[in-house]
This record gives sequence, C-alpha cells and structure tokens, in this order.
Amino acid sequence: MTSKFRTEKDSLGEVQVPSDSLYGAQTQRAIDNFPVSGYPLPVPFIRAVIAIKRAAAEVNRGLGLLDENIAQAIIAACDQVGGEDFARQFPVDVFQTGSGTSTNMNVNEVLARLASRASGIDVGANDHVNMSQSSNDVIPSAIHLSAMLEIQNHLLPAFWHLQQSIDHRAVELTDVVKTGRTHLMDAVPVTLQQELSAWSAQLELSCERLESALPRLAQLAQGGTAVGTGLNAHEDFADRFAQRLSLDCGIALRPASNAFAAIASQDTAVEVSGHLKAAAVALMKIANDLRWMNSGPLAGFGEIALPSLQPGSSIMPGKVNPVIAESVAMVSARVIGNDSAITVAGQSGNFQLNVMLPLVAFSLLESIHLLGNGAKLLADKAIDGFEVKRARIEEALGRNPILVTALNPVIGYSAAAKIAKAAYSSGRPILDVALEMTDLPEETLREILDPARLARGGIIRGE
Repeated sequence: MTSKFRTEKDSLGEVQVPSDSLYGAQTQRAIDNFPVSGYPLPVPFIRAVIAIKRAAAEVNRGLGLLDENIAQAIIAACDQVGGEDFARQFPVDVFQTGSGTSTNMNVNEVLARLASRASGIDVGANDHVNMSQSSNDVIPSAIHLSAMLEIQNHLLPAFWHLQQSIDHRAVELTDVVKTGRTHLMDAVPVTLQQELSAWSAQLELSCERLESALPRLAQLAQGGTAVGTGLNAHEDFADRFAQRLSLDCGIALRPASNAFAAIASQDTAVEVSGHLKAAAVALMKIANDLRWMNSGPLAGFGEIALPSLQPGSSIMPGKVNPVIAESVAMVSARVIGNDSAITVAGQSGNFQLNVMLPLVAFSLLESIHLLGNGAKLLADKAIDGFEVKRARIEEALGRNPILVTALNPVIGYSAAAKIAKAAYSSGRPILDVALEMTDLPEETLREILDPARLARGGIIRGE
C-alpha cells in the first residue's frame, strides 16, 4: 500500500509531506504555520516568480556559475510549470512570513523536484534554483513584474474597451438634451454626449496615470540579494538578468537605480495602488451615475433603462435592479480598501527590508484583476445595452425652472429668480411664466430658453 506521505528534511529536521506534492519541507512548514485565510498568492505572481527563476538559471549558466545540465533542467521545469495546471502546488497562504520566503522556497522546491525527476540530477532548491538570489530581491521583483504585465495585458485593454464603448454611445446620443444635475438637484441642460464624455475623460486620465508608473515598475530589485549589496551574486548578474527577463517577457526591464531602496521599500507599489484607487473612484462615479439615471423607472429619474439581466427581488414580482452597476461599485470599494492595506504595508519597510510583501502582491494584483473585469462588465452589460427614455427626459427638461438661468444676462439674477420660484410653485413651464413676468417676445424667450442652445454654453441674448 502506497503511503500518503513522504519524509522530507530541511535545516530544522524532518517533515511529513503529501506524497503527491511537488513541494518539500519548507513549503509544508509554511502550510502548517500559516492556516490563516486559505488564499494563496495569485497565479500571475507565481508565474512572475517562475519567470525570474528561469531567467536566473539562464544568466547563471552564461556566467559559468551553474552547470549546463542543471541549468537546462531548471529551465525545462519552469517551462513545464508554466504550461500545465500546477496551481495546487503553490498553496502557501498570503499571510505568511513578511519577506515572502515561504513562497520563494515553494517555487524553488517545486522546480527542483521537477528538474531532478526529468534529468536524473540532484537539483538543489537553494543551491541551484535560488542561485544568485534571495527571497528579498525575488519577491519585490515579482511584485513589479506581475503588476506591470497585468496592467499592460489585462487592465489597460479593459479600460480602453470601456472607453470605446462609452465614446460609441456618446456619438449616438449627441442630440439628446437632458436636465443637468448638481447636488442631485436640477441644473442647466447638458447633452447625453457631454455627460458621457466626462466618463470617457476619467478613463483616459486613469490610463495615463497607470502608464506613467510603468517605467518605475520596470525597475527590478533582482541582483541586490539579501539587503541590496548583491552578496553571493556575480557583479554582472543584475544587468544580464534584466536583459534576459526582458527578452523572455517581451517588455523593457532594468535593474533598480538603487537596490537598497528597491528591497527596503514598496513606494512604487504604493504609487500604483494610488492610481488604481483613482481608477476605482472613476468606475464608481460611472456606476453610480448609471444607477441614478436608471432609477425608478416611475418614481425615480427614469432617463435610461439598463439591460434586464435577472429578477431583482425574491418577493416583488417584476422588479429588476441595476446589478452590473452594483457589482462594479463593490469592485471599486474593494480596490479602495486594498489601497489602504497597501499603504499600511508600504510603511513596513524596516531598515533593509519591507516585511509585508505578500500582502502587497496579493492586494495589488487583486485590484488590477477586479478593475479589469469590472470595466469589461460595465462596457458589455451596461453601457452597450442601455436604452434612452427620450420622452421622460424631454418632459422633465421642459418643466425645469433652472432654464431661467439663461435669462440672467438679459433681465438680471433677481428677476430670473422670481420667475423660477413662480414656476416651481405653480408647476407650470418656465416659458409660460416668463411670458407673463417679462416683456420679452415669445420668439425671443423660446430662443433664449431652448435647452439645446443652453447645452452649448455661452451667453444667449436672443438678438
């Protein structure tokens, strides 16, 4: 009968490890020591660590530090892990040792076992897979690499997709004039195109902010090893490593300008998280505008009808809720919370090492993942499909006393305010009241109070 466990050894002694696992003693100790959340580090992060191990093996071989056969075995193991579903082999909890050493050793052990099996050579997790490295430079480098790749490949395309969706609808709705709102109260008119253009501009600025941080994410701590001095790494390792990883990943990377800062701090991650928070705020604004515009449909604004995707109530038949906008609002809330966690974690750079690195990695990548998915959801299931309730918009606009604002340059603020109050109290159209309370001709008033002209801005004197 095959045993369910095998015995592994590390510097602290023997450990029982599941027989079907690829990891070893140090990973098992981490599993036993940190039964905290049940959340492992995200797959993009593990992929980044594996990419680092592969590039390191290439560089160490090129520098004559690593045997050709061992290097090739490690490289093959990296390719094997990258091509198959080995997620269950990386189970270490996010809330582990602050340097991420447990995850670094988890990857080292898995790659060493795969390399040893395939080559018949005894490949060491520390001596070979981890050569010229430390957890202290691997984990910060993996944070930068994974965040950079996910922003470029997932988040930015999702935001561009949402922006294109908004821009497309804006072109369709150029002729729709509606009541503007400030303080949630009726204000002077805007077009739907103008309203949507604000959303598009927010997304464009969000992308610009994120893109501006990419050059700093491209700076890697790798080569600094334990504290930034580069102890136990060849003097050419950092430069060669960055070149090799750049080729492997298809992006421009370089050694950090100061390895001590790159290992001791997470300032760039804090910066990127701030940009992600700003992007979340933009998505929250768009989602909430959609909810308000969709509200009702009878007792609310009822300006648009979002797609009906699912029944909205277990007790009220026929009720349909703005579920996509609500989902995206919750995504935004989570990202804002993650930013707080990353901010606190960024303050935990004690002397030569930040000791909340796994939390930074998890929170940063979760925010990127959620925002990208939320943006695509908002585009495909809300923006693309909402219907405009033109009759409802025109009715509310025609009764809006704030249109009287356009009369300010002609009759003065005080006189215009009296007309507005009279229109409010009587519930009559502003045109009818203005005809009674001014000596301006009806043709002139219609021209001045035309909502479409008001939406274009400027001074309208009816001349």
